[in-house]
Amino acid sequence: MKSTLPLAIASALALVACGASEPAAADPAPAPMETAAEPTPAEPVAATASTAPDAANDIVTTASATPSLSTLVAAVKAAELVATLQGAGPFTVFAPTNDAFGKLPAGAVDGLLKPEMKADLAGVLTYHVVSGNVDAATLLGQIEAGGGTATLTTVQGGTLTATPDGAGGITLTDAKGGTAKVTTADLRQSNGIVHVIDSVLMPK
Repeated sequence: MKSTLPLAIASALALVACGASEPAAADPAPAPMETAAEPTPAEPVAATASTAPDAANDIVTTASATPSLSTLVAAVKAAELVATLQGAGPFTVFAPTNDAFGKLPAGAVDGLLKPEMKADLAGVLTYHVVSGNVDAATLLGQIEAGGGTATLTTVQGGTLTATPDGAGGITLTDAKGGTAKVTTADLRQSNGIVHVIDSVLMPK
């Protein structure tokens, strides 16, 4: 009898210890609900310079996806130049923003968009286009080689004069003496380069 008592006590203590170390499992807390992250708006193609060609997009496609160039796109469509600017090129386009078109006299844009003004509109738009890939480095090199100026012959047939703006950028002067600054350079597309400018250039 004495020999079994310690064994019984030890067994009882073991059962108590086992019960204390294994508490009843609590109900698991519900997992938090997953919510879709808010999409980050894509930056307009015209806000950021690109050093590599965008093989998927031509000049018109990229301009169409850029809200700040919507007036230019409407003008290109009205002048029936979409197919031309989607061609193989390459083209260098000095692209005026909506704000640039807003600097024109009241009613000027609406007037140019009328069907009977298609030829005049096409002339204005092609005055902003130069054949070939003329990136900022090339143009600055031409300016330096020309002693401070470079002359660009446009697809329209007129010329633009490029000069340094004094802050490392480029200013363009049109045939009427108007000027535009390149605000974003070297937006490289599959068929050329786009430089965004802050004013509309006018031929003679």
